[in-house]
Amino acid sequence: MKFLCAVLSCASAVHAVGVGTCCTRLHQELGTKVSFLGQPAYDATESSYWSLQEAGLKPGCILRPSVPQDVSRAVAIIAPVDGCNFAIKGQGHAPAAGFANIDGGVTIDMTGLSTTLLSPDHSVLSVGAGASWLQVYQYLNPFNVSVAGGRNGLVGVGGLTLGGGISHFSPRVGWACDTVVNFEVVLADGTLTNANKSCHSGLYRALKGGANNLGVVTRFDLRTFSQGNLSVSSFVNTISQRGPVLRAFTDIVSSPKFDVYTSLVVGFLYNSSSKAWVISNSAVYTSPVLDPPVFAELAAVPSISNSSRITSLASLADEAPTPPLNWLFATATFKASAEFMLEIFDILNNTLYSFNPQGGVVWDVAFEPLPSMMLSHAAKTGGNVLGVRPEQGNSYIMLLSALWPDSVSNAVVEQVSRQAISTIESRAKAEGLLRKFQYLNYAAPYQTPLASYGADSVKFLQRVSRKYDPLALFQARVPGGFKLAKEGQL
Repeated sequence: MKFLCAVLSCASAVHAVGVGTCCTRLHQELGTKVSFLGQPAYDATESSYWSLQEAGLKPGCILRPSVPQDVSRAVAIIAPVDGCNFAIKGQGHAPAAGFANIDGGVTIDMTGLSTTLLSPDHSVLSVGAGASWLQVYQYLNPFNVSVAGGRNGLVGVGGLTLGGGISHFSPRVGWACDTVVNFEVVLADGTLTNANKSCHSGLYRALKGGANNLGVVTRFDLRTFSQGNLSVSSFVNTISQRGPVLRAFTDIVSSPKFDVYTSLVVGFLYNSSSKAWVISNSAVYTSPVLDPPVFAELAAVPSISNSSRITSLASLADEAPTPPLNWLFATATFKASAEFMLEIFDILNNTLYSFNPQGGVVWDVAFEPLPSMMLSHAAKTGGNVLGVRPEQGNSYIMLLSALWPDSVSNAVVEQVSRQAISTIESRAKAEGLLRKFQYLNYAAPYQTPLASYGADSVKFLQRVSRKYDPLALFQARVPGGFKLAKEGQL
């Protein structure tokens, strides 16, 4: 498959001021694709956000492009208008306020760009940046091929892939971003172009982990692989079984012969109202082998309930949406150690037990393998900027998440999460178990995932940003998310 380098340029040199001017010009150029407060299209976008924090922001107008050229025109219009900031929204699954929405600026809702098209030889899937992974899996299901995408089908293609992207298939094919063969992207001057190994190769690598710092990606071309049904097992344990569960997890993670078909999440859930913990494990084997041996130790732990089935990825990813709530994510990465994971539980239990804000809060600490073989794929596919290397050995990622109904508690929940993460990281560092890497898609607003990629990656991202965005549009005028300008001076 060949891609044109320069596709379309809509650059403008006319300067004006203010979001009102910006929205007026967008409306003049793009008509009913631009909506305003109180209009059905505006309200539909606002109600589609996963978190109450994002849904609470009110942009001056919302653009819902239907073709990539709409995004090109929009950026060319927005760029010269001083004071007109904007946000880029896919499926709106990022929890933090401002990551994919904006107060008083322009939100570009990419969900109108959701076309999926498989190449004639079934080797490459082209998918619009606004699609959900469920749309992708349902489209691919009849062809017996798949791509490395989100495990929850409600998550968007764009955000997950630009942040790296963990999938059920990551041990086999790497991060989701490692499977991108081409990005169609709108640059800061409105030019619509392609970035791949042959064309804009630096930008191609930088987009693999660079989030929204470099352009607006309108389409991803993803390498496919053969895939039929898979095996899914679920185990629920009492908290008293945390030792055997975590030892089983660690044995899987630290195995020198990590099974590439393994996808595992061990989760500890805590309800502040009942002060009760429960363990919930999701064990996916990406081959249709019921009760595979790799999960035998985990399955042998006495459980409250357990189940196994063979199913399709499209069925597995078809999760029911949660009602709108406030959400928070935070993350850290560690060298595998069952003993330290038990320390993490003790720290969280001590930190959370006396904390019960108005309306209550549910906490979930999830552990996911980060095997070295998953990291080895990047070098074969043009590299990425994530900074984690296979020689660092097998590790695991921790996701600490919280969900709660009452927005009055937002600040205090964040404060408690900061305290917990700080204590856990300090303990891990003292024991020589802390990895620098912070997975961007799990990071809290107070964390620095771009800096965690390491100095070489940050310098590379800065060079690419200066080349393709010399006026720092995506640093200063797209304020949401994790910015190079904040985590490393441009």
